Amino acid sequence: MKIFAIGLNYASHNEEMKSVFVSEEPVIFMKPDTALLKNGKPFFLPDFSNEIHYETEIVIKISRLGKNIAERFAHRYYQEITVGIDFTARDLQRRLKQQGLPWEIAKSFDNSAPVGNFISKDKFPDMQDIDFHLDINGKTVQKGNTAEMIFSVNKIIAYISKFFTLKIGDLIFTGTPAGIGPVAINDHIEGYIEDEKLLDFSIK
Repeated sequence: MKIFAIGLNYASHNEEMKSVFVSEEPVIFMKPDTALLKNGKPFFLPDFSNEIHYETEIVIKISRLGKNIAERFAHRYYQEITVGIDFTARDLQRRLKQQGLPWEIAKSFDNSAPVGNFISKDKFPDMQDIDFHLDINGKTVQKGNTAEMIFSVNKIIAYISKFFTLKIGDLIFTGTPAGIGPVAINDHIEGYIEDEKLLDFSIK
């Protein structure tokens, strides 16, 4: 099982991060399967960072084998979606970027990819018009709509499949809007698609 993640896919987040980089293609990075956190298990703050940030994202699950998928057929390759978090060790990422070094360890560490319960995409008439949000301790801290994506879900699937064979169960984190921020011990995290709560866990 592979976990793909898309960076810089919401203009609001790019502005928030003061990113001037503009790409004509999706920006891809990967997380190992050990990054996956599910079933409401708690997230334990790691000792190598003092600045763990949440990034709330729509996550899709690949449902059939595919390679070099045409964008017009990409919708056939997933049936379920959820909300997830791309946890980022922001202080570590910042230091590595300043040194011009790869920053996988700031994104891909153990349990850095919590995901909620998956639901059928058929519940939504348009994948590119879905509201989602994150609450921490009962307060909404981040929200977005997939209409704001720079690269659509189908375009992302088609692009990834040019380089990697997609297999059943692979996950794709599709990018985060503005509103990222830190988590702290005892925070209660709840993630929603529309009004349905799919993600619920605590920070330890």
